[in-house]
Amino acid sequence: MNGPALRAVIADDQALVRTGFGMILAADGIEVTAEAADGAEAVDAVRRTRPDVVLMDIRMPRMDGIEATRRILGSGPDGSEDTRVIILTTYDLDHYVYAALTAGASGFLLKDVTPEHLVAAVRLVRSGDALLAPTITRRLIERFAHRQESPRTGLHRDLSGLTPRELEVLRLLATGLSNAELADRLFLSPTTVKTHVGRILSKLDLRDRVQAVVLAYESGLISPQGPPGTG
Repeated sequence: MNGPALRAVIADDQALVRTGFGMILAADGIEVTAEAADGAEAVDAVRRTRPDVVLMDIRMPRMDGIEATRRILGSGPDGSEDTRVIILTTYDLDHYVYAALTAGASGFLLKDVTPEHLVAAVRLVRSGDALLAPTITRRLIERFAHRQESPRTGLHRDLSGLTPRELEVLRLLATGLSNAELADRLFLSPTTVKTHVGRILSKLDLRDRVQAVVLAYESGLISPQGPPGTG
């Protein structure tokens, strides 16, 4: 637990949610730098306090969580490269969650999350990992990819810079396999798989593996109708 304190912003239009989550985080030594009741306040709070993680409700007045996420993670004056966003939602397969993930969010939590899971999730995302179980990622993307136009996601990357092995890793990653499962499938060490995933993210300028999964579907590398062959 050494090192700089983890800093978070909580954005939700319900004061009770903000207070409850704030107490849980504070009890574990996580500093809540600001609270926000809508997306515009969240953007301003991030600009002022530069937190590590934002807990972001989707449905808020004035500016919703999707637009706030897009502004916080974008390259404009409101953007913050080092901040990660966790979406708060009531339903795990809400199409708004998909939109938030394409905007750059690192994962989502249901609002009835346990205190232990909430703290673990904030710390996980701060470390650079994505917060989505692979199976939930796959279900979410399969359900909503190609169902809507998404011209503002910015995820339509050119895949030509990837090696054949990296394309293979990306395809399998998009089917919901963890790094350990990828290693088993490809007869590689976990360290080698982690290196491949890191290079894929770097080459495609992606924030984390959630965006890599979204990209694999939206680019047509893998079809929402089903995973590629396992041969």
